Amino acid sequence: MLGLGIIGWIIIGGLAGWIGSKIMGTDAQQGILLNIVVGIAGGLIGGFLLKLFGVDVEGGGLIFSFLTCLLGAVILLFVVKTVTGRRTHH
Repeated sequence: MLGLGIIGWIIIGGLAGWIGSKIMGTDAQQGILLNIVVGIAGGLIGGFLLKLFGVDVEGGGLIFSFLTCLLGAVILLFVVKTVTGRRTHH
């Protein structure tokens, strides 16, 4: 995933962070920059967790990288919501 370059990380991170925030109901509190940060951090978290389970994350390709970021973003947002006690507003 490191081969994507910084622009690739921003685009994939932004998309994954935005979709993750939609899934977790936190999109109203987040702007585009926070979505990008959540997505990139999610990529690191997702990659770390998948490596723990023996998954080859380097050879996964673009879609796999996006799904890894999305998985990590959802986990990160879940943990943040749990720790801060924030509830979603519909």
